[in-house]
Amino acid sequence: MGNIRAPRIGTMQFWPRKRAEKPIARIRSWVNSKEVKLLGFAGYKVGMTSLIAVDNRSSTLTKGQEIFFPVTIIECPSLKVASIIFYKNSKILSSITSPKMDKELARKISIPKKESKKLEEIKDYDDLRLLVYTQPKLTTIGKKKPELFQIAIGGNLDEKLSYAKEHLDKEINITDFIKEGQTVDIHSITKGKGVQGPVKRFGVSIRRHKSEKTKRGVGSLGPWRGQGHIMYRVAHAGQTGYHQRFEHNKQILKISSVPSEINSTSGFKHYGIVKNNYILLKGSVAGSPKRTILFTESIRPNKKIPKEAPTISYIRK
Repeated sequence: MGNIRAPRIGTMQFWPRKRAEKPIARIRSWVNSKEVKLLGFAGYKVGMTSLIAVDNRSSTLTKGQEIFFPVTIIECPSLKVASIIFYKNSKILSSITSPKMDKELARKISIPKKESKKLEEIKDYDDLRLLVYTQPKLTTIGKKKPELFQIAIGGNLDEKLSYAKEHLDKEINITDFIKEGQTVDIHSITKGKGVQGPVKRFGVSIRRHKSEKTKRGVGSLGPWRGQGHIMYRVAHAGQTGYHQRFEHNKQILKISSVPSEINSTSGFKHYGIVKNNYILLKGSVAGSPKRTILFTESIRPNKKIPKEAPTISYIRK
């Protein structure tokens, strides 16, 4: 039998492989949307299940037939607006805080006691965003401290301002952001695995039992030691997981406000029972249960994905 060699499978696409700074992902770019609405939302990863739905893709052999879909459940309690942030030349110019904030937000930031500036006083700005926070107290994950992050708004500058003024003291629902069948981009932090060796971290092959010295090493480094140190391209042991990852075009198969459709008697493992609005995303999502998942408008939409959600006939509990 031939000796199958796979000396190195790991990719250098993500580097350095270090722990993420925060348990919530950082969004680096937003879609230029003409529609006046929020361009992002957040939820808590519940777990995975499966469903049976009619395949509505146009170029598949199973078109019109009922097929199996693996889906990820994300619970999406409504978001609250903490403030409106105004920008000038990509730098924060000023902000308007909401007069009504949850007391749990004091666990995250110092809530200002004085009234902020009025909208009429802020001029000469070129962009604005909403500073929003989640409501984990509405879920069963045993957490009260909310996540705080910024979300961009679509439309021109006047439309953005009117939308922000309208929602400053109100809650924002998942249906205000997206509809069934549409695709979103996922920003999340992967499951942490601690320090791992090069076999698990980079897929280096385990050497045969007659190899000299180590079996799980990377072999002779050769010219990679010519600089007096081991270069970063060599597969090393180190931090594995808990990295920020970004995934394009995950289709939303269902948005519902009826948790009994998916809840089992004992709840979901490592999570509990879903109590709020939830979405079913096609496929898997990076991260462990209870982790905050951010999703935004698709920045690079896939035209092959149908714009309408398939008809679901069964959801496994």
